[in-house]
Formats: sequence, C-alpha cells, structure tokens
Amino acid sequence: MRALKYFLPLFLLFSFNRAIAQNNIVVLQTDFGLKDGAVSAMKGVAMGVSPNVKLFDLTHEIPNYNIWEASYRLYQTINYWPKGTVFVSVVDPGVGTSRKSVVVKTKTGQFIVTPDNGTLTHVAEAFGIAEVREIDEAINRRKESGKSYTFHGRDVYVYTASRLAAGVITYEQVGKALPAKVVTIPYQHSVLEAGTLKGTIAILDIQYGNVWTDISDEMFAKLNVKFGDVLHLKIFNKGTKVYEGDVPYSKTFGDVAEGQPLAYLNSLLQLSFALNMGNFAETHKIGSGADWSVEVTKK
Repeated sequence: MRALKYFLPLFLLFSFNRAIAQNNIVVLQTDFGLKDGAVSAMKGVAMGVSPNVKLFDLTHEIPNYNIWEASYRLYQTINYWPKGTVFVSVVDPGVGTSRKSVVVKTKTGQFIVTPDNGTLTHVAEAFGIAEVREIDEAINRRKESGKSYTFHGRDVYVYTASRLAAGVITYEQVGKALPAKVVTIPYQHSVLEAGTLKGTIAILDIQYGNVWTDISDEMFAKLNVKFGDVLHLKIFNKGTKVYEGDVPYSKTFGDVAEGQPLAYLNSLLQLSFALNMGNFAETHKIGSGADWSVEVTKK
C-alpha cells in the first residue's frame, strides 16, 4: 500500500503530461491554396496515422512564400485553442534545404510543427517558447517518401503532427532537443517617442482592407486619447511616406460616415485603421509586414 501511495501520484502526473500532447486536434496552415490536391493529401496522411485525429484549417490562403503573414496568423489564432493542440504551419520557400524542421512547445501549452524560418516570430514574442525539438526524419517521416524533397508538409510535418496529437509518439520522441529559441524576423516594435507612436503594420484584415498595427491598447493609452479625438497618421514603406491624413478615434466603423476613415482597436486590441464600408489598404495602396511602418500623433 505504501508503494501504491507514492506510485499513484507519479502515474497521474505522467498521464496528465502525456495527455497535454494527445487531444487529437491538428490545425493546418499553408500557402498551398485549395486549387489542387496538396491539402487533401496532407489530410489523408493524418487519417492514415489515426482516424481519431480531428483536423481543422487555420488558413491555406497565406500569400506565396510570405513567412511574415504565416507568423502573424499563428499568433492571431493559437491562443484560442486548448493546450495540447498541434499546429502545422507550412510556408516553406526553403523546402529541402538546410533549414531545420522543428516542433516547438509554447509556454501556453500548444505545439507547432514547422520549418524554423521565421514563422514563429510573433508566437515566440507573444506566448514564449518552452521547448524546441528537431524532427528526426529517420523515425518521423512517412514511409517510402525518402525520394521526395519538395513536400515536407505531407511527408514530414503533418505525419509528425498527427503522431504527436494521437499519442503515437511523445514530444520527446519527435527528435533531439534544441535550445529554446527560434529564427525571428526583425521589425519595428511599437514605441512612444516624444509624443509619437511608432509601430509596424502587422497585417491587413484582408477581407475588408483594414490596416492592423502592432500598437497595443496599453501602448496606445499612453497618448491619452478619447473617443472622438483626432489622430494624425503617417504610413511608410521602407522609410518612404506613402500616406498622411487625419482620422478620428472611434468605437466602431459606423461612428463615421460611409467611406470616411477612422482609427479603432481591433479584435486583438491593437490600433487599426479603416474606411467605413470601404477598403483602406486598397484605396491607399497599403501593404503589411516588416517593411511597413506607421507614426501616430494626437492632434
């Protein structure tokens, strides 16, 4: 009985830690689109690992080779999924080269299977990286796929992710441990300097053309702005000014007339800009990413 007294807590702790990686959920993100069978092939591999795997799509419409956007979409989404969820992110212009294939465990308890090419920039900053393991392809690669060098999403990433999610392997069996750091993309982090907020256009709300910055609500609060106050906005691409104008700070789009600009906090509580019932990015030819920056002052 005494042995059981000590063994049972250890068993429960071990079982709990295994379960974190075994909720059977796999979330897929790629730049493949849905025009051909690439995504379907990945899902088929997952089903071949275990019919109990639950597959969900984050997006397959990342612009071709756009590692920055892949990084942001992970950040936008990952924190809303339960611990143990395994994400697969395949935006991989260096497929088949020496970039590392890894599975990271975030400090919030999710896993991401991806090339370590900058895709983890935003997740690392926002949620933290607890562990990194390099995929051992001698163990975690789809059988009879060794001659294929250009579809690691199918042959390595979703195969490994499904095995991890279904409990076929533990996280330790992914491969050797690496230092808990990842490749990141440099960019202008938000700051307040002499009354001017500076930040990056992190992403576009692509369906509507709204411009989302990396300026958080806490950072924005330092300007002491109230609803109805007017902001002066400048937008730059690689340091060249491409837009300048005044916008009222508003609760929501309908607070201004149709076609008029506004500033607001988006669903992630970041300072953003839009045209009511219009497309700000398209109208003013605005993009997003590390080359796009903003300066905001209170008028």
